[in-house]
Order: sequence, then structure tokens, then C-alpha cells
Amino acid sequence: MDTKIFGEELRKLGFTFFSGVPCSYLKNLINYAINECDYVAAANEGDAIAIASGAYLGGKKSVVLMQNSGLTNAVSPLTSLVYPFRIPLLGFVSLRGEPGIPDEPQHELMGRITAQLLELMDVEWQYLSKDLEEARKQLVQAHEQIARNRPFFFIVKKGTFDAEPLQKQQISLHSNQFIQHAHKEDQMPARYEALAVINAVKDGDTVQLATTGKTGRELYEIEDASSNLYMVGSMGCVGSFGLGLALSQPNKNIVVIDGDGSLLMRMGSLSTNGCYNPGNMVHILLDNNAYESTGGQSTVSHNVDFVSIAAACGYTKSIHVHNLEELKACLLAWKETRALTFLYMKISKQSKAQLARPGIKPCEVKMRLQRFLQNDPIKFKEVDGP
Repeated sequence: MDTKIFGEELRKLGFTFFSGVPCSYLKNLINYAINECDYVAAANEGDAIAIASGAYLGGKKSVVLMQNSGLTNAVSPLTSLVYPFRIPLLGFVSLRGEPGIPDEPQHELMGRITAQLLELMDVEWQYLSKDLEEARKQLVQAHEQIARNRPFFFIVKKGTFDAEPLQKQQISLHSNQFIQHAHKEDQMPARYEALAVINAVKDGDTVQLATTGKTGRELYEIEDASSNLYMVGSMGCVGSFGLGLALSQPNKNIVVIDGDGSLLMRMGSLSTNGCYNPGNMVHILLDNNAYESTGGQSTVSHNVDFVSIAAACGYTKSIHVHNLEELKACLLAWKETRALTFLYMKISKQSKAQLARPGIKPCEVKMRLQRFLQNDPIKFKEVDGP
């Protein structure tokens, strides 16, 4: 079918924010999204789900695009982010390895189980028709599901979309402007103490996103605010979620609070964040060298120079923070400069005793945060980037 006409049908329904990873079956739809819409190129499919989810909370109707082999990479955020938070994404996944059609051996099994996998994850789906009129009807059906806070995926077979030439892309290079490595003794505060400082600096335009595990639970105990989001799963996705939210809500201050085990799981997200470079986002890594929530097993973060990596990925500022006073000062400076900032802080393995779990459901956290954001509705602004 005519890709441009189909893309315009998506735009008429309000779908203007796209994120994904390329696939030859979807290349023409991806080209349309790059040419005509807001498209964020993710490092992997799971990150694309998180980016699109963040943009959705920021008020954008979001679309994800991926090959079915990458659907397996997206299982964690689909089941532990999209499902519990009731985030209604529209998805297009290619059908490589379709039974009866010759393809590469690595696609054989996935081609047989793509539809089953979506069903197991409680995702509504249809095979996308190659007939434009029928596809229009399918889009309306998908839109109805999304209006009910349900994700909907189309499985796309080979040859569905006509050629859509990729226009010349303007690639913006973002480089580090300030880097500060460790140069004195670390205070090693407890995570609870660091979170208390972070929370105390926030203002009425600040959104705080806390990674899964004890980070979110401790922030909840410090203050359960309508501007907070506690990631209960989708480990490693908080930075990508923050990117989508920051791009869709450029007038808000987005504070991403990460852990070493979490960031190690999806370090490719740093490259995407650095490339799209939202100045209204600060990424804080609290590193205790441990998977503390699961028994204190060691991570490999002691062998990683996160400050240099973030700088090399294009974060405007990348700073090793030695104590709570520096943490506060860096956060205040970020609010003034509006530059994408990475703050790294070593913390102790100490956590709050008898730590409670949030008494509010993830979907309620989502709706509460949406209401907070809607108090200051703004339009998506163009940002420098590919």
C-alpha cells in the first residue's frame, strides 16, 4: 500500500511520536516517520518501548516499530511497564520467518511464535492488511483499543508498504562540555539520604522517576508526590522513559534516578540520551556496587567508569559527585543551565529498615502523573537531533 497515505492516516488519528529499531520489512514506514514525524532511534527494542511510554505520559500518542526478533528484547518493558501502568502504545512488528516463506535460519522459530508471544503478553494484535481501505478500518479498531488504555500491535508481512525514500537526515552531534572525575574522598551516604536531598531540591515543575527496587520504595517513603513515578519493573528502562518524557514535556524538569545494576542492564540507552540531548533532564546514578534488593550480590560497576562513558555518549555535563552538598549544588546548577547532565554518586549498601512498598497501583501513579503534567499543557517542541 502507499506508505505516505497510510502514514497520514496515522497522523489524522494523532500518532505523531515514533521510536524503534529498523527492519527491512518496516523500512518504508520508518522512513515516513523520520521524514514527517518525531522519531527517536532507539538502541534496542526494549528502550523503544520505554521511550514511547515516556512520551505517552507526556501527552503524545506513541508508536513503536521493530522486527519480530527484537520483540523478545521488548518483553520485559511490555510485561512490567506497559502492562502494570496501562500504557496504550501502538506497535508495528515485522513477520520475519513467516512459515512457508524462505528466510534466514535465526528467524524460523520467532516467525512461528510472534502472534502467540503477543497473546501471552496480553497485547491485542492483527495482521496488517496490504489493502489501504482495509488497513484504514484496522487503524480505527486499533485506535479504539488504545482509547481503552490497551496496547495494540500490527504484525506486518513482507511487501506491505510501498517505497518511501528517506530524506536527507540532519545529524546533530552533541559532545561533552564539562567532565569532572573523582578528586577527593567519597562521603558514601545511604541511598535514603541522597534521595532526601534530591527530593528537597525539586520545585513545582519537577518530575522524579525512580528506578525499580528499593530506590522507588525509599522515594515513596520520603514523599509520595503526584509528580513521582516509581518503576516497579522494566529494569534498566528508567533513562529511556525519562528521555521520552523530557522530549514531550520540554518545560518540565525531568529527574531520572538510576541504579548501577539497572544502568548496566541497558547501557546503550546512554548513547540515545546523549544524541537527543534534552537539556531538561538530569540522570543521577546512585552506585552501591550491588543488587541490594535481591540480597546484596555484587554488580560489576566497580570496574566501570560511568562518568567517562556518559561524557563519551554526548551528555553535556558528566560529574562525579562526592558528597550530599555537591549533589544539591549540581542539581541547582542544572536547573539554571538546562543542559543534559549525568551525576554519579557512590553510596553505601545501607538501606532503610522495614521498607514499605508503594500503597498505590502503578496505573494510579500513571494517571496521577498525567494530571500533574496536564496542569501545564504545552505542545511538543522541535529539538536538535537526528
